[in-house]
Amino acid sequence: MKKILSTLFLASGLLLSAQVGINTDSPKAKIDVNGDLNLRQKIVVLNTTDNSLSQGNNDQLLVSQGEGFAPIWKTLRIPEYEPNKFYLIFNNSFSDKVGIIFASSDEVSSTTSKAATFVKGADISSLKGFKKIAGLSQDISVFSTESKAYFQFETVVQADFSTVSANADDTSIDYACGIFVDNKLINLRQRNLKAINSSFPFLTHNQIGIVENLPKGNHKVDVACSRLASYGETLRKLSIGTNTSTNINDFISQSSLKVDVYEVPQVFNPIIVN
Repeated sequence: MKKILSTLFLASGLLLSAQVGINTDSPKAKIDVNGDLNLRQKIVVLNTTDNSLSQGNNDQLLVSQGEGFAPIWKTLRIPEYEPNKFYLIFNNSFSDKVGIIFASSDEVSSTTSKAATFVKGADISSLKGFKKIAGLSQDISVFSTESKAYFQFETVVQADFSTVSANADDTSIDYACGIFVDNKLINLRQRNLKAINSSFPFLTHNQIGIVENLPKGNHKVDVACSRLASYGETLRKLSIGTNTSTNINDFISQSSLKVDVYEVPQVFNPIIVN
């Protein structure tokens, strides 16, 4: 009996002070099981705050919090998708109050027709005079080969024109704004801002761009504009996304970009939430 008790105490001491390996001679933890593990009863986690034991709820998983911290129970939620249907995967909006200002010297002088220059897929480096609105340059990700990305851009355009009479010669500026993905033009709008019978006129500029089936992976979205031509008072400044006079402020003139990416899901990644 003494021998049996001594053996039991010795085994208990080993369990308390050493690592135990099951089906392995070199355990990597206090208990290291090399093989299948079959649990017939419950698993509990100690809450060190109040020393309570938590068994978790149905369909919960144990999730590690890193070395030195006890694991916690998390609920596993898997979104339900219907095949061959588009779902909104990415949605975000961005703003910029800095904008861009064009002097008369920034104006594009080109003998190439606009129809030949402004074509879908044109690289921004081939388009003269385009300046990016820095705060609207953003990264997006696409996870499926079937996708539709929508871009909604809005800004305010202002010129420091003086007041002109109804019979005065035309005083105006042509400009263009484009939406680019990976520096490739996917949408462009050209407009003209005219001098009127009040000084410092401005207009609201809106455009929507759509591109389908972007390659899977990360992409860069940019908005850039250019001053194309001037008529009448050609030395006037043109501002896009910022103000040239105090009749409006930077809050009113700021630019915004809304991005929505719809995809037909192909990879169903589980989402773990509390």
